[in-house]
Amino acid sequence: MNSRERMLAAINHQPYDRVPTDIWATPEVWKKLEKHFGSSEKIIQELHIDGMGGIGAEYIGPTLPICGPDEYADIWGCRHKKQTFESGEYYEQSYFPLAEATTIEDLEKFNWPQADWFSYSNMRENAKKQRENKIIQCGYMAMLYYHTLLRGMENALIDPHEDEEFTHYLLNKICDSFISYHRKMFEACDGLIDLAQVTDDLGSQAGPLISMNTFREFYKPYMQRCIDLCKEFGIKVFHHDDGAMSEFLPDLIEMGIDVLNPVQWNCPGMDVVELKAKYGNQITFHGAVENQSILPFGTPDEVRAEVRKNIDVLAGDNTGYILASCHNMQANTPIENIIAMYDEAYTYGKR
Repeated sequence: MNSRERMLAAINHQPYDRVPTDIWATPEVWKKLEKHFGSSEKIIQELHIDGMGGIGAEYIGPTLPICGPDEYADIWGCRHKKQTFESGEYYEQSYFPLAEATTIEDLEKFNWPQADWFSYSNMRENAKKQRENKIIQCGYMAMLYYHTLLRGMENALIDPHEDEEFTHYLLNKICDSFISYHRKMFEACDGLIDLAQVTDDLGSQAGPLISMNTFREFYKPYMQRCIDLCKEFGIKVFHHDDGAMSEFLPDLIEMGIDVLNPVQWNCPGMDVVELKAKYGNQITFHGAVENQSILPFGTPDEVRAEVRKNIDVLAGDNTGYILASCHNMQANTPIENIIAMYDEAYTYGKR
């Protein structure tokens, strides 16, 4: 099997020749790997990483706001400022464009992103080139996350309880922007896209961020619209959801998600044995290699044991699992542990 065939087998619950692998890593990790191996191509080759191809539309819309030093604005008007830490750099949000909005009139005045802000002309050819050996992922739709980006975390958590009409209006506008833009991309590449992200962060380290009632009333209907758009084009749904989010899984599976990432088994309710037993015939698991203690601070042997455990459980039926770290590998992750993870996946995953 090539990488595309192997990944599709995992997603479609068909047998594969070995457990497929993916990589999520910060820029600092990529730099360390490139220094060690020589190039991005050699990283993928030497570590036998299957990975995913990705395509997107080209932004040709209104000029984005000019920001201060080490700061940038996105198409939603959110601003992000560089923060430097001992181990690396991150861009943290510095401005929430709808934080002061209080009325539907305020929302109407907002410059919502439009589908015609993008050019889709090069997408199809790009997808065809990558598709020879990679599955193709395109798009990102996340209702609660974008509610938070536009309003700030505190407002986003309070909005549904203070003003139901305002909240539904806001979420509907976000969803309309998602749908119009993604429909154009899906039409441009009809038949060539394998996966799209309809995703969110519903869980924290200890439990859900919002109640099930809030999810079902305010976020589920709009997420369903996004999932339905993917299904209309025959596209599988990749759902990233950090933390202790198992309470939402029955609803999400009924809604149509196909792949669950990152499977943080050290959070309450996320035991991999239980998840595989309950949902292994319905969804594919992506991730699960523990990224808060084992990958950054464990020994290579401990990393190898973690890989074997996840393969034994999540790929015990020889399908339905794509091995990767639980979210991005961080700058403090030793090269030796990264090599151990992928080497063990390649050798042990051939069982």
